[in-house]
Amino acid sequence: MTEPRRERSTEAFFGRRAGKTLRPMQRAIRDELLPLLKLDLGSPAPDDLRTLFTAEVDAVRMEIGFGGGEHLLHEAARHPKAGFIGVEPFVNSMAKLVVDLHDEPLRNIRLYDDDATQVLDWLPEASLDGIDLFYPDPWPKKKHWKRRFVSQKNLDRFARVLKPGSKFRFASDIDTYVNWTLQHCRAHGGFDWQAETAADWHTPYEAWPGTRYEQKAHREGRIGAYLTFVRV
Repeated sequence: MTEPRRERSTEAFFGRRAGKTLRPMQRAIRDELLPLLKLDLGSPAPDDLRTLFTAEVDAVRMEIGFGGGEHLLHEAARHPKAGFIGVEPFVNSMAKLVVDLHDEPLRNIRLYDDDATQVLDWLPEASLDGIDLFYPDPWPKKKHWKRRFVSQKNLDRFARVLKPGSKFRFASDIDTYVNWTLQHCRAHGGFDWQAETAADWHTPYEAWPGTRYEQKAHREGRIGAYLTFVRV
């Protein structure tokens, strides 16, 4: 059985939407739990994003393309007073996370399984306390660079929804994408790179759990860079 066709258009920042066919248990849990956790972009966003969560939270963060969900689950468990919006269009990754939440529920996570720009455009201004973008698709071929998520248009989106003083964090093992992100953030002017020495961007973030994509990069001899920008 194939996955249902999505109705919303995307801006083509990601490739294929599904891998192996979901197991019956995965599909059943996904179909039961995802509708309860998924953001309803058909309704106006609340002025106070904290009301999106059944847990009482005092901050709201967003992770774009959470992959296997290792970091999202780790941070949500580590910061129970923060709400987390996780966005992931890849069907198998979303199913994995939902099964994990079924086994170990967390009340401070909401999800969206399509293009993150749709969520960014839905959110109120200055409503997020942080955005994480870790190991995104690097689109290494020059003709595909326009599909990289970091762009002036998306940095405008980030700048609109991030509170002043909040952080945009970016990690990648692809040097050209790291340099691309530094150049685009510098050109944008709304983000201040928080680094004084090479150790600042070679050192993983506090309590960093690692991800399966990062492990793959290490096996292949690539070292990640961990950039932090503050919304000015």
